Amino acid sequence: MILDLHTHSIKSDDGRAKVRNYCQWIRTREVPIDGFVLTEHRQFDDESDYSALAAEFGLTILKGSEVETEYGHVLVFGVTAGLTSALDFADIRLPLARVIDACEAHGAVPVPCHPGRPRVGMHAHLAEYGVPAGVRIVEVYNGGSRDREDEIAQAMAREQGYLGIGGSDAHIVSHIGRCATRFPAAIGSEAELVEALRAGEFEAITNREQAA
Repeated sequence: MILDLHTHSIKSDDGRAKVRNYCQWIRTREVPIDGFVLTEHRQFDDESDYSALAAEFGLTILKGSEVETEYGHVLVFGVTAGLTSALDFADIRLPLARVIDACEAHGAVPVPCHPGRPRVGMHAHLAEYGVPAGVRIVEVYNGGSRDREDEIAQAMAREQGYLGIGGSDAHIVSHIGRCATRFPAAIGSEAELVEALRAGEFEAITNREQAA
């Protein structure tokens, strides 16, 4: 099963894609993914129910979040009510250690995203803050990466022994599925996604040419 683990809809302040339009694009353009995770900026969208859309288009649609820390942006999978109470997702200077500890306490998985990107990526802050404890997974393929950003992320992952995921970081419809993550078994819920990520059962892939 292939999931795009990093997407944004109009729920994000800079997102320009409606979730239905993502689904339509995937099906009409035959984008090689089975679903996607909506990781809206600085929030968890608890109010939206995409189950009808998922059934209509035969896709898995899950939700997560993208928060901001002193090490850059971090995807959070498996968000629960307890986690949203423990963390202020709108805080743009969340301590990464606190995010990692809260995720561990509430059954979620934190993943630094586009870590090779200047300013908002983890690699840019290693010289100042050092290698953070508790990181297990980073995003090594990002559909919005430029220049050598993915290469930097992949080199960091090799050096630190991190596992790697892929996500499009789509903010517009045509970018969905540019990068994704392959899982050996079907995933139909946030809990199953967390289980697979914790088990290390996944592989980052890129579909840049097909999704262009």
